[in-house]
Amino acid sequence: MNLNTTLSILLTFLFAVAILALPLEAEKLVGTTSKIVNNEGKEIGELTLTQGTSGVLVKIKAAELPEGYHGMHFHAVGDCSDLKKFSSAKGHVDPHKKPHGFLNVKGPHEGNLPNLVVNSNGSVEVELYTELVSLTKGDANLLDQDGSALIIHQNKDDHRSQPIGGSGGRLACAEIKK
Repeated sequence: MNLNTTLSILLTFLFAVAILALPLEAEKLVGTTSKIVNNEGKEIGELTLTQGTSGVLVKIKAAELPEGYHGMHFHAVGDCSDLKKFSSAKGHVDPHKKPHGFLNVKGPHEGNLPNLVVNSNGSVEVELYTELVSLTKGDANLLDQDGSALIIHQNKDDHRSQPIGGSGGRLACAEIKK
């Protein structure tokens, strides 16, 4: 076998490997972006959700929040129209009726998220991942028929007590819809 034939075979092999390494079909990312509003209806930030392989990537960027720890949860209905209490968002996403809290031995339910830690200037930027919900399938699909909401609460979530970990009133809301 001469050098040209060897190089030709090698290049053909490398080209075939490169073609096989390409995905057959580009994967389409499923995601949504929502504005975060406070109890006055003022936009104070943005929520971006992106479906991952086995959960959802959550990105929050907001301002004008009180400094400190704040419980935050996914709520069952994508409705922030009741600005005073955001009660139109209903309770937590909890299709399997599990108790609230990451530290509860029988929990957590699907609406649970870690505390949001707000800086002294009232701003926050965080990225986290949860495998408890989905944007595409299952009982905890945040983009189901009535959507869902992200609620930021007044107080720190203790991740144990019922029904909301002592998180208190609702400060901000983001509607999650298709």
